Amino acid sequence: MNALDHRTRIKICGLTREQDVDAAVAAGADAVGFVQYEQSPRFVSAARAGELARRLPPFITPVLLFVNASPDTVRRACELVPAAMLQFHGDETPGQCVAAAAGRPFMRAARVPLDPSQPFDLLEFVSRYSQANAILLDALVDGYGGGGKAFDWSRLAPSADSHLVLSGGLTPANVTDGIVQVRPRCKTLAVDVSSGVESSKGIKDAEKIHQFVAAVRAADVLLARSPHALLSST
Repeated sequence: MNALDHRTRIKICGLTREQDVDAAVAAGADAVGFVQYEQSPRFVSAARAGELARRLPPFITPVLLFVNASPDTVRRACELVPAAMLQFHGDETPGQCVAAAAGRPFMRAARVPLDPSQPFDLLEFVSRYSQANAILLDALVDGYGGGGKAFDWSRLAPSADSHLVLSGGLTPANVTDGIVQVRPRCKTLAVDVSSGVESSKGIKDAEKIHQFVAAVRAADVLLARSPHALLSST
């Protein structure tokens, strides 16, 4: 088994500037996210997202993040970013996600409570949103994400058939540990970072992005070298 067998995909979210898009591409990100939620400090208009997305080379995916948006809002944004994957990060029901996506690939965010005494059933959530291409796991904070808080990864039940995206409080310092803990619990794993690679809200730090990507690749190497030992330690 080699490192490619455990290659973790990487999404850098909340991009607002050309130089941040370029930094994510140069570092080796697989996807970049544009926030379409006006109350977020990382909000960009659909037209601006389209401008930034046009800088992306082939095979790097733009992702449009919505919070309780109307189907018309989603449709108009997709017209400006036609290659986008969608991310529903609010209170959307399974039916609302499917209707708004209109056949496009989408992720559904699950907001995991920081308090371990509050229940979270990953298997039930995955079952409810079975038409999603992936489930993104974020911390339950005020607002809808971007709070820089990490939940307790060890509380996630194994979900062997799931495609998961780990988010919430990830940084270059902790992402290796997060991948090592969560990767053995699911079918495939990606990671999503926003505040953890910023110098201020909405302003990315190129050096932190490169450090984050390097830490992800270090986790992939660890998993490739001793997957059974890592699985038993989680």
